[in-house]
Amino acid sequence: MGWSSWLLFFYLSWSFFISSTHESQTYQLQLLQQLRKHLEHPPQLDILEGYNGDLCNLSSSPNLGIVCLENTVTELKIMGDKLVKVSNDFNGFAIPNQTLSENFSIDSFVTTLTRLTSLKVLRLVSLGIWGPLPDKIHRLYSLEVLDLSSNFFSGSVPPLLSRLVKLNSLTLDGNYFNGSVPDWLDSLSNLTILSLKSNRFNGQFPSSICRIITLTDVALSHNHLTGKLPDLSTLSSLHMLDLRENKLDSDLPGMPKELITVLLSNNSFSGKIPGQFGQLNQLQHLDLSLNHLSGTPPSSMFSLPNISYLNLASNMLSGPLPNHLLCGSKLGFVDLSSNKLIGGLPSCLGSMLDKRVVKFGGNCLSVDSQNQHQESYCNVANEEGKQSRCRAVGILVAAIGGAVLVISLLALLVVFFSRRYRSRRTFKQNIISKVEQDNIPTGVSSEVLANARFISEAAKLGTQGAPVCRVFTLEELKEATNNFDSSSFMGEGSIGKIYKGRLENGTYVAIRSLSLLKKHSIQNLKVRLDLLSKLHHPHLVGLLGHCVDSGIQNDSSSTKVFLVYEYLSNGNYRTHLSEMCPEKALGWPDRLAILIGVAKAVHFLHTGVIPGAFNNRLKTDNILLDEHRIAKLSDYGMSIITDEIEKPEVHLAVTHFVPSFCCSHKINLEDDVYNFGFILLESLVGPIVTGKGEAFLLNEMASFGSQDGRRKIVDPIVLTTCSQESLSILVSITSKCISPEPSTRPSFEDVLWNLQYAAQVQAMADADQ
Repeated sequence: MGWSSWLLFFYLSWSFFISSTHESQTYQLQLLQQLRKHLEHPPQLDILEGYNGDLCNLSSSPNLGIVCLENTVTELKIMGDKLVKVSNDFNGFAIPNQTLSENFSIDSFVTTLTRLTSLKVLRLVSLGIWGPLPDKIHRLYSLEVLDLSSNFFSGSVPPLLSRLVKLNSLTLDGNYFNGSVPDWLDSLSNLTILSLKSNRFNGQFPSSICRIITLTDVALSHNHLTGKLPDLSTLSSLHMLDLRENKLDSDLPGMPKELITVLLSNNSFSGKIPGQFGQLNQLQHLDLSLNHLSGTPPSSMFSLPNISYLNLASNMLSGPLPNHLLCGSKLGFVDLSSNKLIGGLPSCLGSMLDKRVVKFGGNCLSVDSQNQHQESYCNVANEEGKQSRCRAVGILVAAIGGAVLVISLLALLVVFFSRRYRSRRTFKQNIISKVEQDNIPTGVSSEVLANARFISEAAKLGTQGAPVCRVFTLEELKEATNNFDSSSFMGEGSIGKIYKGRLENGTYVAIRSLSLLKKHSIQNLKVRLDLLSKLHHPHLVGLLGHCVDSGIQNDSSSTKVFLVYEYLSNGNYRTHLSEMCPEKALGWPDRLAILIGVAKAVHFLHTGVIPGAFNNRLKTDNILLDEHRIAKLSDYGMSIITDEIEKPEVHLAVTHFVPSFCCSHKINLEDDVYNFGFILLESLVGPIVTGKGEAFLLNEMASFGSQDGRRKIVDPIVLTTCSQESLSILVSITSKCISPEPSTRPSFEDVLWNLQYAAQVQAMADADQ
């Protein structure tokens, strides 16, 4: 074959290669444009409109990434802005302004997607995709990374996903998947990251996970998992375990030795903390708070070589801590609060020389008596625990004997009940009638009192242990404030004057003084005060009692009302932002913790009590901090009182009281979101700008769009203590909260979700550092 023939052969081969490459590129571009159409033209894909160039040379951005190998798309990342709003009412169908429209077809979308057969990495985040994930997703057989987080996927995880044997990272966070966690996960033998957080999974923790020895990260927090947590010690490569906010109720199991982060808070784990936890030498972060753990924590946990964060709060830990307890050199945060510990505080936890945050309130320790119970409280609790275990066997025997007795007498009881039913019903009706007459205030129906109740969420927040609201006499309050002397005056609140007082038992309190026109109903006012007293939450300033005095000598047309609150000694949030007090200025993680606490409180006020309390006068001055820098909202629920002030006298309270909340619900709810947006903004830039007006602040929001703009406006302490991703999340939700158009503002559920997500991102960034 001559040279001319070889040249012709190479020319034809090269032409064919170029042609086939061009056709492949064109086909893939067409597929991406079809995906754009399915996703209803998200702005992240606008670059594809009319695009005819080389697909593999598209410049990447934080919201869009396309990576090719040999002119074939192998990675596709699209990050949208349709954030999931947590809702128990989501039924799997389209939601206006949250999901893609009802015309969206998940089946057609996935069919188009699976034609990109060479995909190894697929990330589709916050795009509003809704519906059950089709089985045909398994056709992407080359997938190594699958991330579908923060969408509206529902139903069960498709079983054919088990065929993606190359998968090493599976992330389905923030969706509505339900049913049991799949028991076929061990088919994914190369899996290193499994993250199914914030879904609706129930049932037990699948034992199949324990057979995936390649796992490094397991996260199933914020689900409804129940039962026993199996032994995890076989997962020799596991570094991070996150099972927060489930309903797991076993003893703590064995753990792998290479763990770095263990987050098991807000479950129902019981029994003692295994001594093996004190042998996890790689452990840096351990959170066992909000469980039912008992006994004395292993001393060796405190001296682990790498431990930096140890949270054992809100358990039933008991006994004294050893005086010779040693603390690891990296231990920076310890929370032992709300347990049953007695004795002294070991020197390594009580020393003021170490830059270590230690929380220990709510125990029976012999230090800081103002925030400790009497030792008898913990001794009684511990003794009751021992006695309850001793009684368990007796109770079981008695229960068996009782069951036999009940079965024997059942027929006799049925006959007896049938004969007495009519007379019993008549008697019961008379009793109910008498109770209603004795207990319902004049002019207030039983419907109002029945509706003023906490929903189940309130029970989780410890409302059963809240102090009973009492009625104070005016003489008691005068004695507490030295007859309202000017030395006890703290200032003007958003409503009324505020005084600091000291009760007879030594407790310091804050007393708010209000003046009401005397023409208004004292009886209805007392009902409203009773409703206000039922608002208990860990992040609300506690209302301890009230006093209604209608006998004012100098002004016969007025009624004085005094509200008695717990006193918080650490000032308000605004004083802990840079401008006001630089030496007290909070870093970014602390600001996030305070914002999350306040958001939880406001969400509770909106949804945790019926009727909801709105228009809660949200501002940084009304966020108070206790000695542990735990945030508590003051001036909340004043709409319950001001509604009484502003409305004319109404004797039939049931017909006017409830609609006053219902009719203003929309406006007031938006007011809270809007005002909270300015709290977020002050947290970002500091209080220096608050005197310049809302118009200035709204204009300044434009500066957040660039890195240079952020450096100019964001508080320097925030910039030096935050991760850019966490900061971006806050900037985004802040701009939505203070949107001039009320209909575009997020719900408080959405705000809370974003804050928690930002805190999680920040915690992971801090852990990486």
